[in-house]
Amino acid sequence: MLSKKYILLLLVVLVAGSSFKKAKPRLLVFCKTAGFRHDCIPVAKLAMIDLGAKNGFDVDTTEDASLFTADNLKRYKAVMFLNTTGNVLNAEQQTAMESYIKKGGGYIGVHAATDTEYDWPWYNQLVGAYFLSHPHQQTATLQVVDRSHVSTKHLDANWVRKDEWYNFKSIVPGLHVLIRIDESSYEGGKNGNDHPMSWYREFDGGRTFYTELGHTKESYKEEAFLKHVLGGIQYVTRIKK
Repeated sequence: MLSKKYILLLLVVLVAGSSFKKAKPRLLVFCKTAGFRHDCIPVAKLAMIDLGAKNGFDVDTTEDASLFTADNLKRYKAVMFLNTTGNVLNAEQQTAMESYIKKGGGYIGVHAATDTEYDWPWYNQLVGAYFLSHPHQQTATLQVVDRSHVSTKHLDANWVRKDEWYNFKSIVPGLHVLIRIDESSYEGGKNGNDHPMSWYREFDGGRTFYTELGHTKESYKEEAFLKHVLGGIQYVTRIKK
């Protein structure tokens, strides 16, 4: 007969093993702003939490840059900069982020992530471009130039929607562009015929994805947009639904 002590130990091992198996991948959603603050941030956070709950990963949201340490970041499959603006990380935190990516971490940038960290050249390479300017919010036609990617396979070749459309500077060469914007379909475009709106690539040991979309509150209730973001998350994390 098994002793009570042995049975108790066996139960502890079984429970620990069960908990380990149920552990889900985690996404850190970072929303700190040191410049313009988007009023969509509260609903955007909730949308990301819901996206995770429906697709097999857990989501932590924060505006606390002190969480950018090597020990903490290794808990996450990816970090999302969700409408961040300005200089949001100090030098030590930047080093932790660089180390995280070099060890295979994932990065997702949404909308104003390109309006972030202008004095950190490595971040320019990570996000893919910097914000230059934007006209007033208006409807425009997006051209989905790569419909084979997980973030765009649900979209038609042309995607007509309303948002705030960025012009970019310091666009990194070699980006795998997924979506461009047709500058003839709206007013205020400054990047010409090759005006990227979403892209991805492998960079410095990790994977990166960026979408310019996501200024408006309505975006975070839009199924096509949320599937687009989910695809970006799945690409950088290698998570399948």
